[in-house]
Amino acid sequence: MTLLTTIDPVFAEPKAKALLDGVQKKLGVTPNMMRVMASNPSVLGAYLGFAGALGGGLLGAKLHEQIALAVAQANGCDYCLAAHSLLGKGAGLNDADIATARTGASLDPRTAAVLTLARRLVQTRGRATATDIAQARAASVNDAEILEVIASVALNIFTNYLNLTADTDIDFPPAAKLAQAA
Repeated sequence: MTLLTTIDPVFAEPKAKALLDGVQKKLGVTPNMMRVMASNPSVLGAYLGFAGALGGGLLGAKLHEQIALAVAQANGCDYCLAAHSLLGKGAGLNDADIATARTGASLDPRTAAVLTLARRLVQTRGRATATDIAQARAASVNDAEILEVIASVALNIFTNYLNLTADTDIDFPPAAKLAQAA
């Protein structure tokens, strides 16, 4: 059971209700994570604004989903793994893409560089080194894209921490278990 209050959109305060209604209209569902955020409409609004801004960014939906999967795996957030496994499929990822993204890898060198940087940001708490940046640049990731990777990692850390703290009830199909190395 979720540890923080989950707001039923029917009974939400007007500002939260308007935001939740927008989510319902866009997604066709109102995920439990957003119902938790609705206890503080400023938090929900900030999340939706940040996510919306990144949605129009340089990296594209597919790569943002891969970053979300890598960050969720690094942080052990089952809610976000479930959500982004489903959303990733909607963005064009297949099961193999999802599994490799969770490990911070990709067959595409540029995508692999982005995911490596994302995981390094999580591991170092944002203290990427000059070598980390040089490796991303060597894979044709420019500074504007590096900034977007940082923003995407920050957004996903926020949702990971929220769901881990709240123990949000997972309302997406559970993410597949990763195969263990032999």
